[in-house]
Parts: sequence; C-alpha cells; structure tokens
Amino acid sequence: MHTIRLMGAGLVFGLAGVAAVAAQGQVHEFSLIPAGAVAKIGSYRPQRLALTAERPQGVTKMPDDLAAPLYGALTLGETRTGPRFFIAVDEPADGKHRLFVDRNANGDLTDDPVVEWRPIPYKGQQGEELVRHMGSPALAVPLDGATLNLGFVMYRFDVRDPLRAALKTHMLYYGDYARAAELNIGGKTYRALLNDSLARGDFRGAPDAGTSGVYLLIDRDGDGRFDPRYEQFDVRKPFNLAGTTYEISGLTRTGDRLTVVPSAQQVAEVPVPVVLAAGRPALVFQATTTAGQAIQFPSAYKGKVVLLDFWATWCGPCLRELPYLTAAYEQYHPKGFEVLGISLDAPDAGARMAAFTRERKMPWAQVHDGKVWNGTVVNQYSVKGIPAAFLVDGDTGMILAAGSQLRGENLAKTIEEALTRKGLR
Repeated sequence: MHTIRLMGAGLVFGLAGVAAVAAQGQVHEFSLIPAGAVAKIGSYRPQRLALTAERPQGVTKMPDDLAAPLYGALTLGETRTGPRFFIAVDEPADGKHRLFVDRNANGDLTDDPVVEWRPIPYKGQQGEELVRHMGSPALAVPLDGATLNLGFVMYRFDVRDPLRAALKTHMLYYGDYARAAELNIGGKTYRALLNDSLARGDFRGAPDAGTSGVYLLIDRDGDGRFDPRYEQFDVRKPFNLAGTTYEISGLTRTGDRLTVVPSAQQVAEVPVPVVLAAGRPALVFQATTTAGQAIQFPSAYKGKVVLLDFWATWCGPCLRELPYLTAAYEQYHPKGFEVLGISLDAPDAGARMAAFTRERKMPWAQVHDGKVWNGTVVNQYSVKGIPAAFLVDGDTGMILAAGSQLRGENLAKTIEEALTRKGLR
C-alpha cells in the first residue's frame, strides 16, 4: 500500500546486549504515544486486512444479533503469527453498520469495549452519495512480558464505490501509535519518534525486506515536523547525521530503548533544506525573465515588497488563487508591491504562457526555464507543491510571510500590513 501524507544494523537484545552497546554509545529511552501519533508523524501507510464471510477458527464467542457479518484476523509480531485480534464488521443492507474488535485477543468478541464505527459521507465519482466507516480501537498487545495498549485506525469504504471495487472484501487499517524521545547525538539534541509504519507490533522492523517498515524520525531542522525526504531513517540501516554515519543497536521489540552508535559503514548525508519561513532570509538567485531581462533576487526590488510566486498554467489550485493575486497587484502595485512569477510549465509552453498571462492580466515578470519540478529556482526553494509563495522585503531580503498568509483573502491583508510596516501605505 502507498503512504498517505496529512517511512540498523547489528541488533542486540536483552540486558547483556544493552550493557554491551552502552559502552559504545548512549542508551536512549523512548516513551509510548499510545494513540494520536499519526498527527505528529505527518503521514500513515494503510494496510489491508482481508475479510471473509466464514467465521475464523479461534473465535469462541460472538454477538448473537449479527445480520451480515464479515470477519478478519489481525496478527501482530515479528513473524505475524500471533497474537490474533479477531474483527467482525456487520453490514446489513438496510441497517446500522457495526464493528467488533477482539481487543484482548481471547477469541471472545463480546467482552471488549464497544468501538464507535463512525459513518463519514462522501461523494463518488459520479456524484453519488456514499458512506465510509471509521473506528479507532486500542489493541492490548503483549510484548516482551508487558502489555501495550496500541491505538489503531480502521476504516472501510462503501462497497458500492466503483473506484474501490478491489476493497470490497478488505478492511484498511494503520497504527496510530509511536515512541517518542529526545536524542543527544554528536552533542546536539533532537526531537525524535519511532514509527512502526507497517503496524506490525514489533519496533525492530521486518528483518528480510528491502525496508524494515520501522523508522527513526529525527527533527533535524527543528521545525517541529518530520520530512520523510531527510528526517526519516530505517532502523536497520546506517544513516548519516551532521557528517557522521551511525547505526542503531540494542533496539527492543517494544521500542522503549535503543542505542545510536558510530558505524563502520559510510553513507552519504542527505542535506537539510534551508528553512524558508517568516523571519528567515530569502535565498538569493539570478535569473532571466521571459522578456530577456536579467534579474537579481531580491536586490532588484529595493524599496519594494515582492511576492515570489511559484505557479503553472496547468495548476488548478494556482488558477483558483489567481483572482486574489491580480486584484492585490492592481490595488497595491502603485504603493510598492511587486510580483516575480516562477513558472513550472513545460519547455514548449512559452507561447501559451504569454497568451495566458496577457489574458489573465498578469503584467509582472515571469521566469520560465522549462524544467518543471527540476527548475533551478524551484529546487533552490525546495518547492514540492504549487501554488507556493513567499513575500519578501526587497531591502532586507527577509521573508515576511509564506503559506496560508498568502492564500485567498489573506493575501491582500498580508500585503497591506507589510507595506504599512515599510511606510509605503
């Protein structure tokens, strides 16, 4: 299954193993986040659970009033051989849908707390009214002599949805739990999470796969989020942090402790992009506009406030923002507001862009190198989605605003405040 977004070596187990690796590196202890971890991780990876009308072996007791049940069994652990958490979803054609979860894995589906199976309406491809159901049970998972109550999210799309025909006999689920710690590595303290992304119930990860499915997330840039491009590390593979290659040792099945030690292997460091937010300096660049003018950014806008706008003619969300931008330009351009567009259009889109900007009343300068997502300025500013914009002070070169402050009706208000602070109102 794909990951939805909002991912070493030499494992040593037991007290003797912990003592051995402690001499090489600091043992870090992780506290459990039993539920709500996905909001902190920023993504989840849905897993499929097959459902069948046949009652599984091992179910000893079930509700008497099930009308149209489907059953499944979620197995957790290193080899997914146990324990087994049985699941029943009751889906009568003209009745309320219900979910039953054997949270304590004893085979009895009647002695567990009720799971709220929330109906969530949504529209199908043809506008038809459909209903998805979602629940958030906690499973009592026995691990290394302890029982951890781990939060899961389970959901099921409407069986009438033609786009999800392959899921008619499946439940989707993901783990909503993680482990958290502050790590001191190389003299610097980082906020970190352990993410069991495959919801296997074993923080050591799969041993014989291309990826283990368990990741150490390290907030390298200190922005309070975890970017999978440069802040996510497979717990079974070495990783480079600040120029030094490390690996993870002493990782327990429960994920409550691990040791980060220098590695004999060498891997390249994934660079951390510069944080581009209000109060940070904008990145300097030189480019040539579609009119053939060489421009230095942001020094070409001395005495001005300039919006660096990443967009494309094919971008629907960009076009929805355009009326707000053209109105703001018309109102504030005479007072010192400028725009520099960075187009992500294809190499052969020059004529189309010229006609588009003329028809849509976009008289400001445009930079178009035809490299789409690999454009020079696009990569420099680490743009991964458009529209993206940065409001910059042409004198100081500092970013004044970014993100939602430059969307919709917020745009004009933000520009006016910036001009006022510069005395240009």
